[in-house]
Amino acid sequence: MARRERCYLSAALSCTLLVSCLLFSAVGRALGRPYMDELFHLPQAQRYCRGRFDQWDPMITTPPGLYLVSVGVVKPAVWIFGWSEHVVCSIGMLRFVNLLFSVGNFYLLYLLLCKIQHRNKAVTGVQRILSALTLAVFPTLYFFTFLYYTETGSVFFTLFAYLMCLDGNHKTSALLGFCGIMFRQTNVVWAAFCAGSVLAQKVTEAWKTELQKKKEERLPYLKGPVSELRKSLRFLLGYVGSAKNLRTLVLLTWPYVLLVSLFAAFVVFNGGVAVGDRSSHEACLHFPQLFYFFSFTLFFSFPHLISPKKVRTFLQSAWKRRARYVALTAVSLFLVWKFTYVHKYLLADNRHYTFYVWKRVFERYSVVKYLLVPGYVFAGWSIAESLKSKSTFWNLMFAVCVAAGTVPQRLFEFRYFILPYVIYRLNIPVPSVPKLLCEFGLYVAINFVTFYLFLHKTFRWPNSEDVQRFMW
Repeated sequence: MARRERCYLSAALSCTLLVSCLLFSAVGRALGRPYMDELFHLPQAQRYCRGRFDQWDPMITTPPGLYLVSVGVVKPAVWIFGWSEHVVCSIGMLRFVNLLFSVGNFYLLYLLLCKIQHRNKAVTGVQRILSALTLAVFPTLYFFTFLYYTETGSVFFTLFAYLMCLDGNHKTSALLGFCGIMFRQTNVVWAAFCAGSVLAQKVTEAWKTELQKKKEERLPYLKGPVSELRKSLRFLLGYVGSAKNLRTLVLLTWPYVLLVSLFAAFVVFNGGVAVGDRSSHEACLHFPQLFYFFSFTLFFSFPHLISPKKVRTFLQSAWKRRARYVALTAVSLFLVWKFTYVHKYLLADNRHYTFYVWKRVFERYSVVKYLLVPGYVFAGWSIAESLKSKSTFWNLMFAVCVAAGTVPQRLFEFRYFILPYVIYRLNIPVPSVPKLLCEFGLYVAINFVTFYLFLHKTFRWPNSEDVQRFMW
């Protein structure tokens, strides 16, 4: 790293930390009591802080990773500074743990961008730092930095595991993946993603060798996305079907295989994925979650995904391959018709933005959910186009992981899209500085509105004296 780039990175980290500390102070002053899910998380962490590891709130559905790490971070202050247990295990101290995770996320995002984009010599240090800064303040993630939720720590350990995977430290990566699962069970998907990255790299190398042989032998090669996908799948099945190749892949990915196997054993033993209240977290085939993710990604990455040229290219592609797009639209309409679910939490809580999205968009007119399908198709196409620099096998693996991480979720919740979005954004070509500034400006504006509403536009429910706040 050049000296100038180090200075820029340090300045960006310092400024972000300063702003985060000011926001943290404002949230702490306005919110001196546990709010929303903190009503379960904070008391549980305080029990652990007092050494009561045998007590567990049955309403908590995630593993105890957040509480264990929090105790490990704040408890030494009792011995080092002589602080009382009341201070060390206070709401403010426990929330501060997520602020530390947020700083770590910024640095990990920068390191991942350096690692993923290292072959592109045209990318400057300013672009890398600005990309990392933009993702560090990604609104849906950044908001939970200031509450005692699992999101920030979950992203930290998953990104750390991904970085170690790219460095070839697969045992460390699997261990960090386990830490991520201890924050949120669905992170097992991204541990599998790390294994899939290794597999995709090996298969891509073999596929390139195969294509070179065909070129030298002057064998015909059919072009086109569908024919290429079909040939790639056939090659993948053949490659994995070889005992020698399979043995090589297992030796490379065995830490992830062991981790996923242990998680599967936990699910069988536990009787489900959720730790506590499983009645409200039942898995289902909620295929429209993919469409919601496409829309979410299109909105937050619109400087990179939407332009007159891209819209024109999409329309030309749709006209040229009319039958294919008609079939794709028909399948999407069927999935929306038969597999749309509305969770009871979505309709019961008017503090979340998803409540208003659902009420004012999807429920206003029943036909709206079908009219949005062409937009979903465009969003999916645009996302696929932005990942053309990645190999076919990487794209297949990423698509499977996104589906596995979103489709089983019955609840429409923006938080479920954080990790797939961040990993997607890390792997597209680094945008130009003007586009990055546009994206950063969008995120800052959304964060400003979000915190303004959260801190100043409070309201009360008719049957409760508690102050309610809008949030993601």
